[in-house]
Amino acid sequence: MKYLLPVLILVCLLCSFSHKDIKWVAIGDSITYLNDHPNETGNRVTKGYMTRVTEKLPYIHYTNQGHNGWTATRMADNIEKLGLEKADVYSILLGTNDWWHEQPLGNFSDYLKNTGSGTLYGSFRIIINKLRSLNAVAKVILITPMQRGDFVQVANPKNNAWGSYKDKKGQLLSRFADAIDSIGRYEHFPVVDLYHNKKLAVQHLVAYKRLKDPQTGSYANYPYPDYTTIPFNAETDEYPYPVDAIGMTYDGLHPSDKGNEVIAKLLIKEMKEAF
Repeated sequence: MKYLLPVLILVCLLCSFSHKDIKWVAIGDSITYLNDHPNETGNRVTKGYMTRVTEKLPYIHYTNQGHNGWTATRMADNIEKLGLEKADVYSILLGTNDWWHEQPLGNFSDYLKNTGSGTLYGSFRIIINKLRSLNAVAKVILITPMQRGDFVQVANPKNNAWGSYKDKKGQLLSRFADAIDSIGRYEHFPVVDLYHNKKLAVQHLVAYKRLKDPQTGSYANYPYPDYTTIPFNAETDEYPYPVDAIGMTYDGLHPSDKGNEVIAKLLIKEMKEAF
């Protein structure tokens, strides 16, 4: 009998710290997709943000619904074809490709009136309606797009794009981030704001961009914002982001291990508060 009370206390303590299994569906673009495809990063990334979350919170089990290059519009148009599952929590990380591919932002009335997938606001309404149809009480976490440096793909340098420091067809990426934040505030969803996170600011995305000096033709390492005025020729120039240029991204756009760790910590905080 003298051992019974300590055993009961131990059992109670173990029960109090146990968690039921939580199903998480992560919806997104290549930043989410690459979590399970590190070979497509040139093996510059060892673990994505979802893996990092579930390592810290092993009772959470994720399904990766990240799709390379997808916009919120494309996600909305294909939402019934994805085989989305009922889950306890959904996260949505979209918007950067909408900005680059010049998809209209629209305005908040497009969200309120469910005007369709022609705008970012309308697309998010379609996506969120679908998630509610799967589980009306699920937690939904919105994630704003990160700031962008000059993107140059490791495997194909011809695939490149300028950063969010300037507009694309008159639209700033910051407005897409603000739109997603406004949806979150309206719906009382938590918003993980990557765009305004100081650790992920554009000057921290890469240490430098290695480019030819236009005057001498010799290579030099240009930090932000100096690199924004120096041309890059994918046909003739070396890849501009050597391994030691990696910052919060490994290619100017996609999170490195450091970047994924920042995202994971923010999501872990939200997951702990919810579950």
